Amino acid sequence: MAPIPLLVLNPLDADRLARIAEGGFTPHVALGPEARAQAIASMPDLRCVLTNGATGFTAAEMDRLPKLGIICAIAVGTENIDVAAARARGIVVTHGPGTNAPSVADHAMALTLALLRDIPRLDAAVKSGEWMGVRWPRPMVSGRRLGILGLGEIGAMIAARAQGGFGMEIAYHNRRPREGVPHRWLPSVQALAEWAEVLLIAAPGGAATRHLVDAAALDALGPQGYLVNIGRGSVVDQEALITALRANRIAGAAIDVVDGEPEVPDAMRALPNLIITPHIAGRSPESILATASMVVANLQAHFAGKPVLTPVA
Repeated sequence: MAPIPLLVLNPLDADRLARIAEGGFTPHVALGPEARAQAIASMPDLRCVLTNGATGFTAAEMDRLPKLGIICAIAVGTENIDVAAARARGIVVTHGPGTNAPSVADHAMALTLALLRDIPRLDAAVKSGEWMGVRWPRPMVSGRRLGILGLGEIGAMIAARAQGGFGMEIAYHNRRPREGVPHRWLPSVQALAEWAEVLLIAAPGGAATRHLVDAAALDALGPQGYLVNIGRGSVVDQEALITALRANRIAGAAIDVVDGEPEVPDAMRALPNLIITPHIAGRSPESILATASMVVANLQAHFAGKPVLTPVA
C-alpha cells in the first residue's frame, strides 16, 4: 500500500517523523497559521491530521477537508480540537493517554523538590561566589501534605511517587471521588488548597477548568504553601498567581506550563520565588517515541477498518 499523507501541525523531532514514516504515513509538516492554511488548501483529499491539545484543529478546518477521517492528538490533551464538530462529521479523534505519564510524574516531583529545597537559587548563588550566606534551612518534602488537583493517570502516578518515596500525605479533588482510590477526596479546590501544604495541578485545560485556581484558592493555600503546575497554564489565574507571589501570600511556585505559552509575561520572569520550565515535563526520549508509536498504531487501526486504540472519550 502506498504511504498515506499525514498533515502534521506541531513540531516533531526527526525520530518521531521517522517512526511515522516507518508506519506507512508520509508526514507533511505545516507549522504556524499561514503554513497550516496553505497545507489544508493544497491537500483537499487529506484523510488524517496530527496535532496536539494546544495547537488544536477547528470545525472550519475540518469543513475544508471533506475526506478527513481521523484526527490524532499526539499527547493526552485535546482542549483546542473541536471534538464535537468531529463527531458530527463522523471523524475519529484519538489522543495519547499514558504515553508520557511517567515522564510528567517524574518532572512533577523534580519541580516539587527544586521548589521546596530552593535548588535553582542555591545553584545560582554558589556559582556567583556565595556559600555561607545562603545556607539557611529549606523545608523538607518528606511527610508534607500534597493536594493533587486532577487525579487522573498522571495524578495517580505523582501520588504513588510522593507517598511511596517521600511519605507525603495525599488528598485530591476531582469533580467526583474515584472508586478504589485510597486517598482522601475533598469536595472543592478551596478545601484542597486549605488542607494542602503543596498544591499540585495535574488537571487538563479547557473551559471547564479555566482559572479553577484563583486568588481565593491561592489565599487558602497561604504564605507557607507551595504551588506546582504540570497540567495546563489556563487552570491557574495567572495574574492572581503573580500578585500572590509578589506579596508572598504563597511561599513559592514551580510551573511547567504558562497561560499563553510560549510567551512568558515579564512580570513572571522577574519573580525570585517562581521556577518555570518550558512545558517539558512529558518530553523524555522514552515518552517521545511512545507518543509517535501510539499515533501510528491508531492510524494503522483506523485505515485497516479496526477500532482505534485510544479514542477520545
